[in-house]
Amino acid sequence: MSQRKVIIIGAAGRDFHNFNTFYRDNPDYTVVAFTAAQIPDIAGRKYPASLAGSLYPDGIPIYEQTELEKIIKEFDADECVFSYSDVPYSYVMSLGAKVNAAGAAFSMLGHKNTMIKSTKPVIAVGAVRTGCGKSQTSRRIAEILMAEGLKVIAIRHPMPYGDLESQKVQRFATIEDLKKHNCTIEEMEEYEPHIERGNVIYAGVDYEAILRAAESDPDGCDVILWDGGNNDFSFYKPDLMVTVTDPHRPGHELSYYPGEVTLRLADVVVINKIDSADYENILSVRESIESVNPQAIVVDAASTISVDDAGAIKGKRVLVVEDGPTLTHGDMKIGAGMVAAKRFGAAEIIDPRPYAVGKLAETFAIYPNIGNLLPAMGYGEEQMRDLAATIDATDCDSVIVATPIDLARVINISKPYTRVQYELQEIGHPDMEDILKDFIRRIKG
Repeated sequence: MSQRKVIIIGAAGRDFHNFNTFYRDNPDYTVVAFTAAQIPDIAGRKYPASLAGSLYPDGIPIYEQTELEKIIKEFDADECVFSYSDVPYSYVMSLGAKVNAAGAAFSMLGHKNTMIKSTKPVIAVGAVRTGCGKSQTSRRIAEILMAEGLKVIAIRHPMPYGDLESQKVQRFATIEDLKKHNCTIEEMEEYEPHIERGNVIYAGVDYEAILRAAESDPDGCDVILWDGGNNDFSFYKPDLMVTVTDPHRPGHELSYYPGEVTLRLADVVVINKIDSADYENILSVRESIESVNPQAIVVDAASTISVDDAGAIKGKRVLVVEDGPTLTHGDMKIGAGMVAAKRFGAAEIIDPRPYAVGKLAETFAIYPNIGNLLPAMGYGEEQMRDLAATIDATDCDSVIVATPIDLARVINISKPYTRVQYELQEIGHPDMEDILKDFIRRIKG
């Protein structure tokens, strides 16, 4: 039987994991190419031979997804495997139609083929969309476990935007480690909050190698906390699966891939942001949960915000900077920065689009529905320079920075600014402490 020629459709994350766990040493398949979407400047590289294994001595080329139909024909591909997150069903099946019309089969791998079993207890945190509050939830769970004296090792969904070979396994225990690994803003936003709270976080490319390193971490490891990205399901087999939903985007929990997968897999579902969402939308999300996962425990939660300097907002013409991916492929129209602007009495929200330069102008062209918020895009030095230049050029009194890191630590902000911070606060019972009691008891024996 001839080998089946496969193209993996991805975005530098789930695609590499699917390859590593299912295809890398599988003689029945030949992966002829990866494609890249969502994230800028990741095409044109190769998945290196050192990661690809003995069947791929020359590595595997990575193409722009726009070339997909062309390379299906060039490679005479038999199958295209969809391997990235946070996309509506209509988009997935439209892409499937293109693949089928080009002559190839269209498929997706499930968790049976891709989840790795840990020797340690695993709590996995996912979400139905980017920007639901998954990272807040992960931090809250870590705090509860650490307060019980347990050593928590967090492992973050991949963001390998640099040199793949050197990023095989990355360990972050200090802020200096972020510099050592040349992290982008997007990476720092996910890693830094864990580091600040005193727990080690791992990431990279080869997630079995990462898991084994985390299990034997020199600082010790009692629990693995999978801090998932986008709305992807866990790379590791969880002992407890927590999924976060967002009533600001009701209906998305049942219409985005693979967000509905995470909802159906959940042992616990968090309805976040109920302090700022409409009652009808909260009710809609409750009904969705009941319709597909009636056995799940539901936790009501607020995303509580605080600001360093309310005086930088009240009565001011403000520029609001929000987390980049939340605004781009996350489709969010209101984030913590906008909530803070309204609550603390901003006189006006300034539209950054007339002032956007370089890569930021390109981002607004690609995602025209972002509106008058500025995404903190920072996938590389050029984007970071353009972000600083756009902030500098915008005609505003002050800047509201609603990113998980202190943006002024990595770019120069030339105007007065205040940071917005946000944490998960459960409302009523059951809360996370209630839910984790049995889990903690089992670990402690």
